[in-house]
Amino acid sequence: MPRMNSSSGFDPRFRYRLHVVACLVAFASLGSLLPCAPAFAQVPGENLQDYYPPIEPFQTGYLKVSDIHEIYYELCGNPRGIPVMVLHGGPGGGCGPNMRRFHDPKRYFIILHDQRGAGKSKPHAELRDNNTQALVDDIERLRIALRLPKVQLFGGSWGSTLALAYAEKYPRHVSSLVLRGIFTATREEIDHFYHGGVAQYYPEVFDQLKSIVPKPEEKNYPAQFLELLQSKDKSTRDKIARAWAAYETKLAALVTSDAEVQEILDAEDVYAFSLIENHYMANNCFLKEGQLLADAPKLSGIPTVICHGRYDVICPPIAAWRVMKAIPGARLVLVEAAGHSGSAPPMRSALIEGIKSIQPLIADTADQRIEIRAASQPATTQPSGDQRDE
Repeated sequence: MPRMNSSSGFDPRFRYRLHVVACLVAFASLGSLLPCAPAFAQVPGENLQDYYPPIEPFQTGYLKVSDIHEIYYELCGNPRGIPVMVLHGGPGGGCGPNMRRFHDPKRYFIILHDQRGAGKSKPHAELRDNNTQALVDDIERLRIALRLPKVQLFGGSWGSTLALAYAEKYPRHVSSLVLRGIFTATREEIDHFYHGGVAQYYPEVFDQLKSIVPKPEEKNYPAQFLELLQSKDKSTRDKIARAWAAYETKLAALVTSDAEVQEILDAEDVYAFSLIENHYMANNCFLKEGQLLADAPKLSGIPTVICHGRYDVICPPIAAWRVMKAIPGARLVLVEAAGHSGSAPPMRSALIEGIKSIQPLIADTADQRIEIRAASQPATTQPSGDQRDE
């Protein structure tokens, strides 16, 4: 009989232990499919790696990337270390302090930036000239400005989308990939999130979202949300932004408290997050259908670790499985006791272990810059938007 606890009535660790042996047996059979290492299950609460201690940037600034946009960036850790670009989710999520803490600051040069319209980037919540191709080229502009021959890309959810898109366009400038919560921006994945796939697991949460859609019978929820978020009525904009943020927050972790949801709703950038995300989803993320999977074989030879929560209902694990199979040599870690959130202890532990496992393969990318220069200075060469590695 399941053991009970005082808070929720059911101890989730009991459920995970019941099936973890079966999962481990299943994952062991995958070894022949994964050239680097087999996928594995993590037992919750055992030997988990925690964040590195909090750090502050040694430099911050803005890089002008278009006539409209300036992106905010932070430089942290060891400026002579292994360069890593940290890519936030959303789209529109912005970077937070804990995103600096997955890499050893003594060994890594940690670079974060807020994508167009997000976080501290200017102008705030701006949709003009805001698309996937532009964000990819912004990463390249920042790399050029910092004179980094190669960078590791570290991103989850939408950050994984952007990492794949950049790596497929500029593979020669990527030392490695550490990805979490894979989202390849297919119609299937978008429909799952907006049109009932989530309802199979969180019917009450999905019904709350559906209740504010003007025409729920029409299967164009992203476009409807985007229209509402651009309403002339501020109260309507605020209501929809908060409803959308609450929806996604409730789905991100296995258990989400009311206090955690409220913390997200009280954040200053809740409107920008909701607006930009629906702008991208209404436009199929400005990617051709199946583009990221089709081009994934280009990443052969780039060390790749993918960590994905077994119970991720926002981005189901099948997307990670497909990407792992499409990238020769990629390693997939299916994390038990984890959903979509990158901050859940089992997931952050898996990511930190993944980073450590790749480190010996990319150690020679440290200390290769000609000089350290402020990224706010214009780069000598700017990507044209159609420039790509051959």
